[in-house]
Amino acid sequence: MWKLVLSSSEGNDPWVKSLNNHVGRQYWEFDPDLGTAEQRALVEKARQEFHNKCSQVKHSSDLLMRLQFAKENMREMGLPPLPPEIKVENEKLMTEEPVESTLRRALRFYSTLQVEDGHWPGDYGGPLFLLPGLIIGLFVMGTLYTILTDQHQLEICRYLYNHQNMDGGWGLHIEGGSTMFCTVLNYVTLRLLGASMNGEGDEAMPKARQWILERGGATHIPSWGKFWLSVLGVYEWCGNNPLSPEIWLLPYFLPVHPGRMWCHCRMVYLPMSYLYGKRFVGPINASVLSLRREIYAQPYHQIDWNKARNLCAKEDLYYPHPMIQDIIWSTLHKIGEPLLMNWPFSKLRKKALSTVMEHIHHEDENTQYICIGPVNKVLNMVCCWVEDPNSMANKLHLSRIKDYLWLAEDGMKMQGYNGSQFWDVTFAVQAILATELDDEYGSMLKKANDFIRISQVRDDSSGNLSFWYRHISKGGWPFSTLDNGWPVSDCTGEGLKAAIMLSRMPTTITGEAIAKEKLYDAVNFILSLQNSNGGFASYEPTRSYKWLEMVNPAETFGDIIIDYQYVECTSAVIQGLGEFVNYCPGYRRKEIEVCIAKALDYIESIQLPDGSWPREIRHHCIELQRY
Repeated sequence: MWKLVLSSSEGNDPWVKSLNNHVGRQYWEFDPDLGTAEQRALVEKARQEFHNKCSQVKHSSDLLMRLQFAKENMREMGLPPLPPEIKVENEKLMTEEPVESTLRRALRFYSTLQVEDGHWPGDYGGPLFLLPGLIIGLFVMGTLYTILTDQHQLEICRYLYNHQNMDGGWGLHIEGGSTMFCTVLNYVTLRLLGASMNGEGDEAMPKARQWILERGGATHIPSWGKFWLSVLGVYEWCGNNPLSPEIWLLPYFLPVHPGRMWCHCRMVYLPMSYLYGKRFVGPINASVLSLRREIYAQPYHQIDWNKARNLCAKEDLYYPHPMIQDIIWSTLHKIGEPLLMNWPFSKLRKKALSTVMEHIHHEDENTQYICIGPVNKVLNMVCCWVEDPNSMANKLHLSRIKDYLWLAEDGMKMQGYNGSQFWDVTFAVQAILATELDDEYGSMLKKANDFIRISQVRDDSSGNLSFWYRHISKGGWPFSTLDNGWPVSDCTGEGLKAAIMLSRMPTTITGEAIAKEKLYDAVNFILSLQNSNGGFASYEPTRSYKWLEMVNPAETFGDIIIDYQYVECTSAVIQGLGEFVNYCPGYRRKEIEVCIAKALDYIESIQLPDGSWPREIRHHCIELQRY
């Protein structure tokens, strides 16, 4: 039976490092001796019920975690069962009593889901292109069947089967229509995990293969898919558009330097450029050779790889390449890459690869090998293995894989981050305080307050920030955990707001208030993020220009090259600073007032005539009237 393991029950794994004793860490482990027959039956019932309705209801409800917590927390907290639900027959006759009773019932239930270190664990899955990268990465490293036990593999397969669309394909995410990108990669994933091409009585695999072949085969997979298939050995590197690592040797003042890109973008293309530059291919075995025959509409040796470089299925073509991009890639492919692969220009390639690995190691070490997200986590891990299969970095990476895997009744998924721990805590605090029942449920606030205090980033990343293309970090708050190490503007705004709200409460309820110096650090971080137009991007100030999207090589994703300003981030920052000015009116007040005024001007400047904001989370904007 599976069990969710938390920071309070952390083992002594010597290959897992932490800055705060693993606070916020959450991962699943299988114990064959755990659970009674009744408990196991409840788990199987939850799985079967989800499977029966998976074509209509795509999202799981974390029932496995809730079953575990229902048993543990009821016993440890000594709480009676939940009071009965109140039914209101006539809303016009609503009184304060049923509202308060319902709020108490909700808070009482919510308290059973909070863990000892103060956060509320939960599912942060959904994308369907994450697991294939992990499976392919572990496969080429030769560690797939040792790192992922039979039970892991079973649950991963369960998840993929549950989220296969009726037409046989898989979408970019669990609610999306089928795409070549995810259908090919998830078909490959299931085959590497032992699924039969013919299905053996199950239509899932034959339907997936039919979907692929009817749309021209895997040559029509977009660039990220071409990349992973090349690493596996079922696609040729010459069928990829160039990802030359030499771009990292360009002077930083050029707008196209990757250090000016959005951090998620540059941290993905950094390791991609290393594997492309080395033309790394995993071991060619029977599984790889079989896949070469299965996923193409023509024999593998007859494929025109040069033509395949720019093929993309219509289902995946969200961002078509402009002509200038095709010219750039063709020039690099036909002239640049042949030169760089041969002496004397191969010396430049060697230097570029060395530079890229230095940046990969810096990212790994400053995130405790969690990395900024799941895509670059796996890519960095493969790069470290290619550099030295026996390195300490490789061992440290393998020990952090479980941080990204989450289990629910729909199976095991790979999350879009190592969780949303801090983000969830900030909103939970605000919701609990809004009930004005904090005297009764203060224990939740005390634990949440401790989590907020201990999750704040204490120092900048190591070394010369400019050399590593990093912004300051000290004082910010991350989306997930301190060990992740990447502070975010809106997380810091919400964290500042929640921390101050808790500081106003009696210490008998919430415990020790956050030190004002820590609030000053948060304000310093926030003020450093504002762009000249008043808006706030996500992780860093915007470093380049929108026209750089012309060289976005990812047909599946748009607006990923630079870190854009967002209404949501700007709003969260304004609210946090507004709380701070009232709480600490003497610290950098004039600068904060100027910052808020510019931020408000930015938000008003992009409001649409109908009163809405484009492509944004709009609920934050309503809160601005308070400031």
